[in-house]
Amino acid sequence: MATRNLYAHDPGDPGWTVPATGAARFSWEAMYPGQENGAGRDRLLALYQKGKDKQWDAEKRIDWSLPVDPYDPLGLPDETSPLYGTPYWGRMSDKDKGELRRNYAAWQFSQFLHGEQGAMVCAARIVESVPDLDAKFYSATQTMDEARHAELYGRFLHEKIGLLYPIDDNLQALLGDTLRDSRWDMPYLGMQVLIEGLALAAFGMLRDITDKPLPKQILAYVMQDEARHVAFGRMALRDYYRQLSRAELREREEFVIEGCHLMRDRLRGEVVLTDFGLPADEAIRLSEESEYLRVFRKLLFSRIVPCVKDIGLWGERLQRAYVGMGVLELGDASLDLLMAQDEEIAEKLDAQRFAEEEAARKGEVAEAIAAGAGEAAETREV
Repeated sequence: MATRNLYAHDPGDPGWTVPATGAARFSWEAMYPGQENGAGRDRLLALYQKGKDKQWDAEKRIDWSLPVDPYDPLGLPDETSPLYGTPYWGRMSDKDKGELRRNYAAWQFSQFLHGEQGAMVCAARIVESVPDLDAKFYSATQTMDEARHAELYGRFLHEKIGLLYPIDDNLQALLGDTLRDSRWDMPYLGMQVLIEGLALAAFGMLRDITDKPLPKQILAYVMQDEARHVAFGRMALRDYYRQLSRAELREREEFVIEGCHLMRDRLRGEVVLTDFGLPADEAIRLSEESEYLRVFRKLLFSRIVPCVKDIGLWGERLQRAYVGMGVLELGDASLDLLMAQDEEIAEKLDAQRFAEEEAARKGEVAEAIAAGAGEAAETREV
């Protein structure tokens, strides 16, 4: 079945062309571990080695045989719906509520899918434009990571939910701004810090809430990769931004402020409610007033704000913008601790799955031995 047939709305043209600017940069400086590169370069090369070591196959690591109810794909409590507790909810049948859960999951995972394709293109752009060879090495591994993420989100939507949504206008605007900028650091800032940081927080909230094994696997394993990507962006930008003038830093801070506003505004998902017949202004109001979505929107900045502060973009205007968003205090969070937790959760999930599979295999072997012993006894009696 063609993907177009699964979209809740006509996505328009089958492709999106973004005119690219800037230069492709080559480097003739060889990079390898142990070379006299300096501490910063060695850290990037170590991250590149980790990127190689941690490659995985979405076809094999994910257990795609696990069933998913498309009308309750994530198992989220009813309280997470912006309609919960309103007269609309009381008038909905169980079938309607199932359709609402399906559409919300389809909308959210569709934005994950579109964001991952954007991340793949941005990572490839970094390979092209970044001046340092070690950064090109790592970006090449990230490009493969993002391709894998787009593959598995697309498969989940096609095979398990059977519904997709087009890319949100605000996400598309941020991607376009990131890709059209000719400065080599902007794909880092737009993708590695803003979009990836937001994605990590969104993935983490759903990973920790869902009780469904397949989406939990997908989210946990993707987050294991994304933790490396954000670390890469922090390393590269922290060093580079120390060299910039106050005016140049202010330009980047303006980009961050605009991007954060775009992402905050795109997280309402009111298109799902208008699909159920609500007027647009009512859908926006309910989404804004939902206690769950209010907490969700704030926590989505838990990875972005400390990263922005860490790389040196912490001017007065940016801090005022974060005060207005109610997220300034998130700047004190420990990114390293959050990333370590992401790694640990994925490893524990693997260990649990392998232990269960090993126990199942042992059970099958024991049954086969018992069956064989029974057949042998019957043969002797005959």
